[in-house]
Amino acid sequence: MEIALLLVAVVLVVILVSRVAAPLPLPAPLALLAAGAVLSFVPAVPEVRLSSEVVLLGLLPPLLYAAALSTSLIDIRTFRAKILSLSVGLVLFTALGVGLVAWLLLPIPFTLAVALGAIVSPPDAVAATAVARRIGLPRNITTILEGESLLNDATALVALRTALAATGLAAHGAATHTGGAEDVTVASVGLDLVVASLGGVAIGVVAYLLIGTLRRQLTEVPADTALSFVAPYLAYVPAEQVGASGVLAVVTAALLLAHRSPVLQSAPSRLSERINWSSLTFVLENAVFLLIGLQVFTLLSDVGEANLGRTLLVGLAVLVTCLVLRPVWMIGQALVWLGIHRVEPEVRRQRLRGSVVGSWAGMRGVVTLAAALTLPEETPLRAELLVIALVVTVGTLVLQGMTLPLLARALDVRGPDPREDALQEATVLGATTGAGLRLVEADPEADPAVIGTLQTQAEARVNRAWERLGALGPVDDETPSEAQARLRTAMIREERAELLRIRDAGQVDHAVLTTILGALDAEETALGWAATRSSALRQSPLLPPDRIASGCEHMAATEKPVPPRTADGCPTCLAEGMRWVHLRVCAHCGAVGCCDSSEGKHAAAHFRESGHPVMRSLEPGEAWRWCYVDEVLG
Repeated sequence: MEIALLLVAVVLVVILVSRVAAPLPLPAPLALLAAGAVLSFVPAVPEVRLSSEVVLLGLLPPLLYAAALSTSLIDIRTFRAKILSLSVGLVLFTALGVGLVAWLLLPIPFTLAVALGAIVSPPDAVAATAVARRIGLPRNITTILEGESLLNDATALVALRTALAATGLAAHGAATHTGGAEDVTVASVGLDLVVASLGGVAIGVVAYLLIGTLRRQLTEVPADTALSFVAPYLAYVPAEQVGASGVLAVVTAALLLAHRSPVLQSAPSRLSERINWSSLTFVLENAVFLLIGLQVFTLLSDVGEANLGRTLLVGLAVLVTCLVLRPVWMIGQALVWLGIHRVEPEVRRQRLRGSVVGSWAGMRGVVTLAAALTLPEETPLRAELLVIALVVTVGTLVLQGMTLPLLARALDVRGPDPREDALQEATVLGATTGAGLRLVEADPEADPAVIGTLQTQAEARVNRAWERLGALGPVDDETPSEAQARLRTAMIREERAELLRIRDAGQVDHAVLTTILGALDAEETALGWAATRSSALRQSPLLPPDRIASGCEHMAATEKPVPPRTADGCPTCLAEGMRWVHLRVCAHCGAVGCCDSSEGKHAAAHFRESGHPVMRSLEPGEAWRWCYVDEVLG
């Protein structure tokens, strides 16, 4: 009963504190951390002692799995060199640097000091991702931070096991290939890291293949969602049992499953998985910080008053070391790269600013706490080492978590303009819609009336995207699509009220009513999601675009995007039976034509016929304009 009450209390506190912190500039993780610390000193609150098994098995696998599900495998592959540098090189660099400082300040062996360095070296996936997304860092920085925090846990845990083995200790529940202290060499450390890494990746691939095979056979949405809940453990447990990295196994399986989900899962299964995991992640991510705070009183009591002052001072020294070593590594790397490559001054400034901001996004969290708890009971100064790890965790969350937004604003490091995202969204939607239309129009047996209906619906979808992009006026200016959505939402609510009246009268079977209610709910949810996107776009500040060139007066006159006349490709190419290479759209009238790399060169032909000087790319992922008059790229 006590455990049940504790779980209920944790969830309720998480919900309450997160709700209170939402309108405040204080991030929810920091608010929960502070709430937990305060509650730990309340006598009525029971003592909470987390075991390493609870953190490593109960919290870490699902948190890593959820974080990896929302990370792009393509982006990880694109930035793999940078991510590996941080997740392997920086972790070992920090572990050795912190180890040296701790060895000088504490009466412990150097190998145990390095173990402490391994404990505090990895930034947390939850904290880094939450802060980066909240303040809107550029996507390349966010991707690198996500990739680093997903992979660095494996390096840190392997380094911890190796350092403990060199000390003559063994971490709780750890399986490692390294023998006793007399067997540890540089070669054995490297071998242990390679075996753990390759083994973890291999087992993650096997887990992905197994889960993917099962998913192909599952047609029931609840069964597929239930399978996703055990997926992290299908990868983590076998890897840990054979001495491989369970962290890498979970991350590998999740990245592959997310990448292949459009093929392996149905649309309802993907939607169900996304909704269920968002709820589970909300509870686990926030509960982690609350539980960390609840450890404060217990850990301070274990140290004792006599040693508390020295322990806190050493903790501050280790915290400062962590705060210094990360910028040294990242900014140093950036300077070396800039010294080798000759780039434009603006690119140089952007890279340095990005490195400075990234170097300050090193918040520690659940992995540091979990790794500290794996220290065996016979470890010298174990309580002091746990408090030092807590000081680093709390210190980085407070110092870096609170000041990172200020630093990003001061250096003008920001995410992409939301209108630029909307522009790309509209462009991609136009390309995909055009591909679908070409498929049905090429079907000789298709009913022309049905094709006409599909064309009208496709045009409406594309127009909604462009209307949302073009709504740069006052907030009360309503686009046609927004007016339609508002009226349809009002209709749905009235339809639901009538449905409830019929239900209460007992006139129709409950199963029939539930089916109709589900359809209304799904439609209203889709309309609400679109309205939220439009509202966020209207309220977001219009940021100046990062121009490739300075632009010209013709481009200045076409800042507001004009929707393309068609989503079906180059109409002249379609009429003449040609194939286009790239599509362009006139920034003045919305006429669509193909580029000069295409056979017809209809974009240039449109300029010669109309005199409209500016063409914009209509290719997914491209955001540039070209002025035919001034021959300027913008």
